Amino acid sequence: MAALMQPSRCRGDHLARKFLYGVAGAVLVVMAGLLGLRFWARQLSEMAFVPSAAFSAPATLPDDAYAGPKLWIARPGKGGADPTRWLPSGVAPGQTVAASVFYVHPTSYYDRSQWNASLGDALTAAHTDGLARIQGSAFNAAAQLWAPRYRQATFGAMLTEAPAGQLALAAAYRDVRLAFDQFISASDPKLPIVIVGHSQGALHVIHLLKDRVAGTALAQRIAAVYVLGWPVSIAHDLPAMGLPACTGPDQSGCVLSWMSYAEPADPSDTLSVYDRTPGLDGHSRKGSAILCINPLTGGAGTNAPASANLGTLSPELSASGGGLIPGMIPARCSPQGFLLIGPGPQLGPDVMPGNNYHVYDIPLFWANLRADFARRVSHWHATNP
Repeated sequence: MAALMQPSRCRGDHLARKFLYGVAGAVLVVMAGLLGLRFWARQLSEMAFVPSAAFSAPATLPDDAYAGPKLWIARPGKGGADPTRWLPSGVAPGQTVAASVFYVHPTSYYDRSQWNASLGDALTAAHTDGLARIQGSAFNAAAQLWAPRYRQATFGAMLTEAPAGQLALAAAYRDVRLAFDQFISASDPKLPIVIVGHSQGALHVIHLLKDRVAGTALAQRIAAVYVLGWPVSIAHDLPAMGLPACTGPDQSGCVLSWMSYAEPADPSDTLSVYDRTPGLDGHSRKGSAILCINPLTGGAGTNAPASANLGTLSPELSASGGGLIPGMIPARCSPQGFLLIGPGPQLGPDVMPGNNYHVYDIPLFWANLRADFARRVSHWHATNP
C-alpha cells in the first residue's frame, strides 16, 4: 500500500515546491519593483509625465483677457457655480473678512501630449475646481475672492531639467501675472490683499511678489501671503519678495510657507529640485535654510500638539458634505525646514513618495488657516486705520 502511495506523494511534493518557488519568485519581483521605485523614481516619473513633444509657446493672451468672468474660477459678480464657496458640514459662513484674496491653484494637468494646458480643457477644469474647493474655501469668508484659470504647465515640467520645462512654467506665469494685474485694477482699493498659492501656484506667487509687489506702494496693502507646498529660501528668495517672514500669529504684511511630511520623512526629492534651481536673486539655493511657518502656531520653528489643530478636512468629502476633524494632526518645523505631522494619517490615496503630504498642505490645517487669515487681516486693519 505504501509503495502504491509513493508516486502520488512525490507529485504532491513537486507541486508544493513549484508553488513555493512561484511565491519566492513573486516576492523577488515585488522587491525588485520596490527597489526600482526607490532608486529610479525620478527616471520613472519623467517617463510617465514629461512630454516628449517639443515645446510650443501658447499664444499670448490679449491684455483684457481677464476683464470678463470667463477665465475666472471665482471673482466678484461671476455668477454660476463657484467651488471656492463650498464649506464643510457644520461650518457656517461666519463674519465677512474685509479683504480681497487672490488665490492661484496648484497643478491639475498631467497630460504629456503638450507642455501647457489649454483653457478649454473640461477635464482639467474639473480637476482644478476640485482643488479650489478644498483649498480656496479656507478663504471664502473674504469680502472678495479672485481665482484665475491659467494655462498651467503640465506636472512633468517640474520633473525635468530640460529647458522646455522652464519655458512652460514661464508661459503659465504670464497668464497669472495678467490675471493679477486685472485683480489689482478691479478689486476694491480700500481692502487689504491676501495672496495664496499652492505648489505651481506658489511658484507663480513668489514671482508675482518680486515683479509686482516688492518696492511698490502695493506692498503696504498686503495683509498676508501664503506660499504653500513650494520651498522658499530665506536667503535667496525672501529678500526679493519684499516682505518678511511671519514670526507670530498677530502680525500682518508677512509671508507664511510650509511643506507637509509625515514621519519618517524623506524629502530628498524636494531637496534635489531645491538645490538645483536658483533663487530669486539668481544665486544657488543649495544648502540655504528653507522657510517653515507652523500653521498651528503662526510662527517659525515652533512645535504644536494635535490639540492645537482646530480641524482637518475629513477624507470623506463630497460636494454636499464632509466635515472637520479637530485634534487630529500635530505639527513641528524640522531643522531642514519641513513641516512634520507625526505618523501618516489616513487622508486619501494622494500621499507622494517620501511620506510627502503635499496635496494635503491646506486640508490638514483647514480650520487653523481660516482663522489665521482672519486674524492677520484684522491686525492689518488695526495698524492701518
